[in-house]
Amino acid sequence: MNASDILVERLIAWGVDTVFGLPGDGINGVFEALRQNKDRIRFIHVRHEESAAFMACAYAKFTGRIGVCIATSGPGGIHLLNGLYDAKMDHAPVLAITGMQHSDLIGTFIQQDVALDKLFIDVTTYNERVMNGAHMESIADLAIRTAIETRGVAHLTIPADVQVQSVKKDRSPRNPAHHTSAIPAFAEHLPCPVDCEHAADILNRGKKIAILAGQGALHATDELEKVAEMLGAPIVKALLGKAAVPDDSAYTTGGIGLLGTEPSQDVLEDCDTLFIVGSSFPYIEFLPEPGSVKCVQIDLDPQRISLRYPADVALVGSAKACLRALMPRLKPHDKGFLKKAQRGKKDWQQLLEKRGTDPAKPMKPQVVGWELGKRIPPNAIVTSDSGTITTWWARYVPALRGQMHSCSGNLASMACGLPYAIAAAVAYPDRPVYCIIGDGGLSMLMGELITIAAYKLNIKIIVIKNNTLGQIKWEQMIFLGNPEYACDLYPADFVAIARGCGISAMQITEPAACGQQLDAAIANQGPMLVEAVVDEFTAPMPPKVKASQAIKFAESLVRGEPNRTKIALTQMHERVRELV
Repeated sequence: MNASDILVERLIAWGVDTVFGLPGDGINGVFEALRQNKDRIRFIHVRHEESAAFMACAYAKFTGRIGVCIATSGPGGIHLLNGLYDAKMDHAPVLAITGMQHSDLIGTFIQQDVALDKLFIDVTTYNERVMNGAHMESIADLAIRTAIETRGVAHLTIPADVQVQSVKKDRSPRNPAHHTSAIPAFAEHLPCPVDCEHAADILNRGKKIAILAGQGALHATDELEKVAEMLGAPIVKALLGKAAVPDDSAYTTGGIGLLGTEPSQDVLEDCDTLFIVGSSFPYIEFLPEPGSVKCVQIDLDPQRISLRYPADVALVGSAKACLRALMPRLKPHDKGFLKKAQRGKKDWQQLLEKRGTDPAKPMKPQVVGWELGKRIPPNAIVTSDSGTITTWWARYVPALRGQMHSCSGNLASMACGLPYAIAAAVAYPDRPVYCIIGDGGLSMLMGELITIAAYKLNIKIIVIKNNTLGQIKWEQMIFLGNPEYACDLYPADFVAIARGCGISAMQITEPAACGQQLDAAIANQGPMLVEAVVDEFTAPMPPKVKASQAIKFAESLVRGEPNRTKIALTQMHERVRELV
């Protein structure tokens, strides 16, 4: 057996069943081993290596298992980086496998002579160059184990000659065969009883408790709701925690931050105790002033404790285990704070309905989100891209019990939506997948439409087309007070492009017909693209507009915003309709 044979054997031993990537002459040795084992491990051929890394990240997020991507030497490996940073920043276990030039040519300016192990230093928790065939077994086990245990990125880069080198060549006496194993070192992290008592004491003393739930609480839905009931505490959700509690739960007020809801912001502004469960929500400006309220935090990663808010007591462990340990120690609370939040949520839902049923033309993006949100089934997996599209997904597409939702959270990278959807459809072929994406994000990795067609994946792609980089436009105006610049997009025909790739497609332009056309799209068997043409002048406003933001917005109009009249009229129309 050679080094590549051993690598594939170790992947299979660790339970890896899928590898995303592209072939190339710098990685052909590994591809031959994959070919010989194609009945045991499947290879998903993508159109861009960046997509492969995004897919590996999403595969890990949706399955809870390690995601694997592969690329050739030089540019192939370089292309992986953006998707790998997505995995690093959202704590998804991923193994990246790359090739290098022949070991006796490295550093001699030969073609594609890129030291990928040096390049990947910042993005990885484990990063090694395989030195010979005998080196592969132990280093592959360690790379996979490290990625799983640290919930991070591991990288192995293999010179082309080493890929086909015998595992018996150059074996040292301190490296006997098979001295490593594919056994994960998982352990249930249980909090210290003393810390549990201290945490319970703080929570029991609180009168108005807010729970901030994030990605770490995705598998603790029942425990979150039980604790919320006991404490009379509304649950506010960070973006990656969207599915931690279903949006129709009586205990949640929805998201927080620029994409969040007004009742969630009210909860955080009015609470006297903050209970953070599995979240390192990065936008500190939406949290209470540091030290102004008591704080209990649960996180599996001790490095994340007190990262965003000073915790009075921390429980290091899984959300489920820590919440279960806390529950017997908690006392029933008055429900006044929760009921107030529920009233706020009801008012907010009415506002969303007004915006989502606006008959104005051009069609508002909220109309697409509203109609789509009513139609996605409970067993669906939903992915979102980054940009204004994230706001419409976060607010208008509810997470239902049983669904999975995800996006590029902390990296907030455009172009992730389509690869995420592909990974979900590959992992769960019996579940419908919905990709909510903007025209800017879709056009970046549009070649993956061919991947969807090639594998006949059950994905419904909803493209919100406004012919502009909307998020950037509004950031230029609202945060800087500048007129928009360089945000316009050429109006591509995504319906024609999708059909050219072998995917059924339709266009929606009329708000009155939006729901009916979405029904037809969803009923279509197999992949389907819907191009929803919407008003480019509708801004994804924050739940509460600050005076400073309003001033900057006005400054941008005065300083020469080219579309100031249309923007002003659009905002005026929406505000008047809400008041009426």
